[in-house]
Amino acid sequence: MDKFIYADNAATTKLDPEAFEAMKPFLLEQYANASQAYSFARTARKALSDSRKTIAALIGAKPEEIFFTSGGTESDNWAVKSSMLMPGDKNGVITSEIEHHAVLNSVKAMGRQGFDCKYIPVDSFGEVHPEALLNIISDKTRLVSVMLSNNEVGTIEPVAGLASIAHSYGALFHTDAVQSVGHIPVNINELGVDLLSASAHKFNGPKGIGFLYIREGVNLPAFNDGGSQENNKRAGTENTAAIVGMAAALSSCYARLEENAAHLKGLETQLLSMLNSAEIDYLRNGAAYHVPGNMSLSFKGVQGEMLLHRLDLMGICVSTGSACDSRNTQLSHVLKAMKIPREYALGTIRISLGKDNTKEETEKIGNSLIKILKQIKK
Repeated sequence: MDKFIYADNAATTKLDPEAFEAMKPFLLEQYANASQAYSFARTARKALSDSRKTIAALIGAKPEEIFFTSGGTESDNWAVKSSMLMPGDKNGVITSEIEHHAVLNSVKAMGRQGFDCKYIPVDSFGEVHPEALLNIISDKTRLVSVMLSNNEVGTIEPVAGLASIAHSYGALFHTDAVQSVGHIPVNINELGVDLLSASAHKFNGPKGIGFLYIREGVNLPAFNDGGSQENNKRAGTENTAAIVGMAAALSSCYARLEENAAHLKGLETQLLSMLNSAEIDYLRNGAAYHVPGNMSLSFKGVQGEMLLHRLDLMGICVSTGSACDSRNTQLSHVLKAMKIPREYALGTIRISLGKDNTKEETEKIGNSLIKILKQIKK
């Protein structure tokens, strides 16, 4: 088998060499605990401060509004659960039907504690319409959480408009931007959000590190109790090397944002043109306004799991079903919410191309898919 082709970048990404080089000194030499008072810890402490400033500047925030976490799941849990535990008589939380399970299960956990949980439907493109939010929001709503872009189909949501509606009812607005940060322009001032989650391994940073943006003035309760790290909001010794790597990776992505987007859109067009020329019966799921490179494709009358395994035997890595639940072969909750016809939905795979994928790799993916599908139809 030739070198394998990795086309599952929405699941995780390859570590950027620049990020790796930035991390190395804090793994091998400057390994001090940044919270310590002695001089050996100064370099690590400065690295945390510099990384916080870098990340904040890239998304239009203030450094003191960036809080380091272990990744998107923790950031989502913190945003949802701690928001609902703030003092006051508001007891409602609203989210969309297509959120990542880190948000959906956090909302369900709040429901088990007696909070009122409501869900916004989406259209056939996976888009949340402001009118749908207006139909269910009330003065009792404490938090609205809608992702900036969907992890399965790539649809980019109208977050700015949704946040404006939430604020008009005195509610906080959180967006899970895990699939967006580093891939599309993200500016918290333009979005108007109060809380934003991100995870480094989705934009060529290391695994196990992320951040939560908390707008100044939002007194979100601490998620971890213990030491005084992260301004008394998130206890635990800081993972300095990973934080430095995250900042370096995000800087690299932002420097090449337009270049990477153009490259990925070209690869998308190439693959879809191949399928169309071969007269393959399929649906492209999601909206036209989507994260570049994220392609959810549903093929009529086949099983997505079969396609995944056949492609794997050909050295091509893609995903199927729910993006972070690869062992579960039942129909994705996202595709159900979008009402994708079952005869197509069961044959869904997600091909998520990254900045390192090439035209040659895309051609092989297309030819391999076409070969498999033509064989099945014989």
